[in-house]
Amino acid sequence: MNDEKKYEMDVSVRTTYLPEQSDEKADRHVFAYTITISNTGTVASQLISRHWIINSGDGNVHEVRGLGVVGEQPLLKPGDSFEYTSGTAITSLAGSMKGSYQMVAEDGFHFTVDIPEFILSVPRVLH
Repeated sequence: MNDEKKYEMDVSVRTTYLPEQSDEKADRHVFAYTITISNTGTVASQLISRHWIINSGDGNVHEVRGLGVVGEQPLLKPGDSFEYTSGTAITSLAGSMKGSYQMVAEDGFHFTVDIPEFILSVPRVLH
């Protein structure tokens, strides 16, 4: 069997602007993002840590590293999914996030799952 297919995860993202938590005059724009990570491989794997790169459109870049996600280190068996919602604030009307999850498979193999870049945008700012 192809080893690449053993350790495969699919990541999807939905974002929501949170105007009630934002303060436009203070250049604080808050977003919620919901991530679904699905084990499309053939080996159970645990999400150990995360790394985010958060880019504001004005050039500010913020990196976040930490254990798990929302206080959990989920074990995903083949076919399982885990969904969580978290949030971030940026200092411009539009920006982006990207990152990675560090995983450990039940056979001890360590691997990284890339989180594709996604856009954070106040409604009606980008077409």
